[in-house]
Amino acid sequence: MVVYGICITLTERITMSRIRMNTEFRNKILNRYVESAEKENTQEREAYLGAREKVDQIYPQVFRIAKEVVETAYPKNDVDLCKSLKRKYGEPLDVVAKDKCFYFSYAKEVGEEENENESYSDRDRNVSEHFDFGLYGSVSDSEYGNGNNEAKKFAYAYYREELKAKDLNPDILAQQEGKDENPHKTKHIDLNDKALGYSGYSRYNSDDDNAIGLTKQFDSPYYLDIIGTSHCRSRTIACSKEQFHFFQMLKQAKANLISCHQKWIDSIEKQKQAMKTGLKAYRYLSEGVELMSELGVELDEAELVRCNSTGLTIYNPQNLASMIKGMKNTTMTREQKIAIRKEYEAQNKVN
Repeated sequence: MVVYGICITLTERITMSRIRMNTEFRNKILNRYVESAEKENTQEREAYLGAREKVDQIYPQVFRIAKEVVETAYPKNDVDLCKSLKRKYGEPLDVVAKDKCFYFSYAKEVGEEENENESYSDRDRNVSEHFDFGLYGSVSDSEYGNGNNEAKKFAYAYYREELKAKDLNPDILAQQEGKDENPHKTKHIDLNDKALGYSGYSRYNSDDDNAIGLTKQFDSPYYLDIIGTSHCRSRTIACSKEQFHFFQMLKQAKANLISCHQKWIDSIEKQKQAMKTGLKAYRYLSEGVELMSELGVELDEAELVRCNSTGLTIYNPQNLASMIKGMKNTTMTREQKIAIRKEYEAQNKVN
């Protein structure tokens, strides 16, 4: 067997059977576990994949409705006429533009959500909201999504595999949830945005491996002709209440993808932290190898050498493996939780 470039015979294995744990071993074991955890088909991962699939399903459906609404407000004949006049008279009549974000609005019916303390005439009848079909488009009810992390969370969750393939960290915002801004976070955000070819609203960049940019590729099908070059709020487009609710369903699907991604990464981060704590308590490499065996994760013998086990009872391989397994597939019945607890206590009594 070869370990870190050294040929080890069976006799030498016995001689080296008390190899002490060190930072390098801990990092290798931890990284191997995280790699395995990210591929494991847990409830959290399946929910994330399902949410992303739902986004793919709903996007074209909602856009078809948006296209109908926009083309009703700006009929093709009018758009063609404006383009024709521009060709004839030049820049002064350049009033047609393409956009992927729109302010849709519907009028509330008389008595709808009426507040008995105010007269109907005192209230705004129109319900308006900004909808952006771009990758970095708004997710919440706020007007524009590009300046906040929610839009980036969606982009990173949607293109997670593509970013991982570039050796980037698409989980950075999920991992940093609730934490203050810091250079580590900013660095990974900038790298992700660059890899996705995004540099601002309707502005795209690209790198050598991403000729047109994934953001531009995502956004391109969702541009429509509008008449007027002002901001979308000043050209609010009327729609029905039913159509408006369809537009809201798109935001809900995007928000659900963010939520499912967050829960999945939270699960992995909890497992990761438990692994770090346990590995720190281990004195010998064999304990780490045994832990991975208990977790069902294979290790290459060329990287790690098995040896005898010692260590704290609370972090012995069997107990720690059981605890980490309990951090995923968290949707359990009360009876299942009680059974797992009893098994854990029984193991502690034996140890």
